Amino acid sequence: MFLQDAINTVSLASIYLLFATGMSLVWGTTGILNFAHGSLFLASIYAAHIVALETTLSFVGAMIVGVVVGAVLAVVLYIGAFNLVLRRVRDKASAELQILIAGIGFDGLLVAIIARNTLSEPFGLSNTTYRTVTYDVFGAFVTNTRIYVVILALALTTAIGVWAKRTRSGLAMRAIGVDPEIASLMGVNRGRMTLMIMAISGALAGLTGVLLVYVSAAVVPTTGTNLLIKGFAIVVLGGVGSMTGVVVGALTLALAETIINTYTPGSWVNAVAFGLILVVLLLRPQGLFGKKEVRRT
Repeated sequence: MFLQDAINTVSLASIYLLFATGMSLVWGTTGILNFAHGSLFLASIYAAHIVALETTLSFVGAMIVGVVVGAVLAVVLYIGAFNLVLRRVRDKASAELQILIAGIGFDGLLVAIIARNTLSEPFGLSNTTYRTVTYDVFGAFVTNTRIYVVILALALTTAIGVWAKRTRSGLAMRAIGVDPEIASLMGVNRGRMTLMIMAISGALAGLTGVLLVYVSAAVVPTTGTNLLIKGFAIVVLGGVGSMTGVVVGALTLALAETIINTYTPGSWVNAVAFGLILVVLLLRPQGLFGKKEVRRT
C-alpha cells in the first residue's frame, strides 16, 4: 500500500537523518570522520537501558539520558584521542588516518563491553513508562512513536540549519570548515568550537539510539555498526557538510530500503548503502550537494 510505504519511508528517513546529521557536522567542519559514532549511539541506548532497570524512566527521561551520555562520550573521545592526534601529527593525511583508527578502536572497545554485559542478546527500554499507541490512517498504520520521531527530526535539523546560517556561533562553525587558520585569526576559538560540535554530534547519536529502540523495540550490539555504514553512505551521497544533502541522502536510502523490504525478500537491503557509496564515489565524489574542494584541518 502506497500510504503505508510512505509512512515507513519517512519514519526511517527521520532516524537516518538524525544520525547522519551528527556525522556530517563533525566531518564537514573539523575534517574528523568519526567512526565511533555508531558506538556512541549504542552506548547511549545501553545507559538508558541500565537506568530504566534501576528506576522509573519516562520517554522524555530516556531521551535525556541518551542525549547526555552521547554528548559526554563524544567530548571524552575528542579530548582523549582525536585532539591528541591533531596536536602530535602535523601531516594532514597521517592525522586523518590515525583519527580513523582511533575511532575504530574506541568503537570496538565500547561494542565489546556492551556485548559482554548483554551476552550479545537484544536489549531495549521495555521497563520505561512509555506505551506505544497505533493509529489507523486510511487503512495504513502509524504509531505515536513514529510521529514523534518525524517531528523531532524535522525540528532539530531545521534548528541546526538555522543556527548554522543565522547565528554568530553557527557562522564561526562554518568558518572553521572553510578555512580554520583564517577563522582562528578572526577570533574563533577552534578548540572550544570543536568540543561543542562533538557534543552536538554525540547528543544526536544518543537521541537517535533512544528513538530507534522505541520504534524497533530492541537492538543488538552490532546495530550501531550497521547504522554507521548507512550514515556514512548518506553523508557521501549528499555531500560532506551539506544539510540539504543529508536530508536528500536519508530520504533516498530510506526509500530504497523500504522498496526492497516491501517488494523483495529483503536480503539485499544492507547492500544498498554500499551500492550508494560506490556509485556516488564513481560518478560524483563530492556528493550531490558537496563542493569539489573542501579545506579542512
